[in-house]
Amino acid sequence: MRAVSERAIIFLVGAVQFVNILDFMMVMPLGPDFAVALGIPQSHLGIIGGSYTASAAVSGMIGALFLDRFDRRKALAVAMFGLVIGTFVGGLATGLGTLILARVIAGAFGGPATSIALSIVADVIPAERRGKAMGAVMGAFSIASVLGVPAGLELARVGGWNMPFFAVAALGIVVAAAGIFFMPPMTKHIEEKAKRTTRDATALEIIRRPIVMWSLAASASMMLASFVLIPNLSPFVQHNLGYPRDKLGSLYMIGGIVSFAAMRVVGMMVDRFGAAIVASIGTMFMVATVGLTFLDDVSHIPVMVMFIGFMLSNSFRNVANSTTASKVPAAHERARFMSTQSAVQHIASAAGAMSGSILLSERPDHALVGMPRVALTSICAALFLPPLLFKLSSELRERAAASTLTPNPAVR
Repeated sequence: MRAVSERAIIFLVGAVQFVNILDFMMVMPLGPDFAVALGIPQSHLGIIGGSYTASAAVSGMIGALFLDRFDRRKALAVAMFGLVIGTFVGGLATGLGTLILARVIAGAFGGPATSIALSIVADVIPAERRGKAMGAVMGAFSIASVLGVPAGLELARVGGWNMPFFAVAALGIVVAAAGIFFMPPMTKHIEEKAKRTTRDATALEIIRRPIVMWSLAASASMMLASFVLIPNLSPFVQHNLGYPRDKLGSLYMIGGIVSFAAMRVVGMMVDRFGAAIVASIGTMFMVATVGLTFLDDVSHIPVMVMFIGFMLSNSFRNVANSTTASKVPAAHERARFMSTQSAVQHIASAAGAMSGSILLSERPDHALVGMPRVALTSICAALFLPPLLFKLSSELRERAAASTLTPNPAVR
């Protein structure tokens, strides 16, 4: 595939990821707004985030059974249109129950959309250049922070808490249509499967492979560490640290700009120095940021510095883990593996979000009580990622060395 085609596909996949991530990200900073409008306790905001991720986990496990049977372009279109419906319904919510239902619908399609999108990148981009490509696609997270979340916060301020839901749904329709019309058919994995003479492994057989278990454990560690904190960042900085609501958009914008600038560099660092080293750097940043911000009643660093440090550390960790995970499956198993990985990530995210809700309580002034416990949980989970990626990188090197003697279709 020509380089121009690769760039076009990466752009389309990045647009899909932008909508998908924005749909998920905007709910958390908007939490204090719709909590007041719908009468939801702010200490329960993690349940709303957890409902999305729990649903995405279930759909990911189901998708692992059959997603590799279909053209990835068509599968991605179905997932995106389902995500649009769930997001639109979210804007019509009248209370906690209906909002949770809407987020369950969105998660049921958003989870598979991510796994299919990353499978497309892994299908198109060779392993030696995949870190840079994953960094570009992961840049959608930063763009969502730079443009999407601030715009959503401003829409909510001007037009009400539900306007961002309607806007993201409309954008999702445009991106899904662009994917259908401009992305070529993605059936190479089906063609390779047809040439194979051996029976395909089942999803359970794939999961039981040691290299897959190491990869899934790394993903779980990464997501648990992040999402025990993320749903509570907006209410914490506003009500505990006194950060003004009207400056919240600029907080996400500046944090996103820094993260976006770092993504491409981080991707190249992964290609050059290895994922485990890059993840170790990111983990050190994260532990320092979380420790200095949340382990005491008063933050020892400014809110803006905290937010930038948190997003930057997650950029290092996410790109390193995603690049390594993309090298684990064979092409004909990629969507099933990515779907399983997405399920594990969302289970860990849901566990983190729900744990945050359990560990926290709310004072009459809406300030959160119990953030040091949440911070310690995040730090402990974060420390597992570097050793897991060192182990996984070692397994991948051993497999690559063995493939020089016995060809292995799982190594590209």
